[in-house]
This record gives sequence, C-alpha cells and structure tokens, in this order.
Amino acid sequence: MLKDMAWNTFKNTGDIYAFLEFTKIRDIEQNLGEIDGNNKN
Repeated sequence: MLKDMAWNTFKNTGDIYAFLEFTKIRDIEQNLGEIDGNNKN
C-alpha cells in the first residue's frame, strides 16, 4: 500500500524525493517489524 502511495505521488508531482522518502519509511517499517518479531521469541 505504501509503495502504491509513493508511486502515485511521484507520478502526480514528478518529485523523486517524495518517492524516496516513502521508500525510506517503508524500509524503516519493515525493519521495525523484524525487530518486533525477534523480540517476541
């Protein structure tokens, strides 16, 4: 979902920095999910 939002924002604005920010947020969320998963063991 976040990837779609990032892509649509880029298509509408042409701002590559907005796309890159969304992808960074996605990566952070994935990393936090991995950390949470590791702490539950």
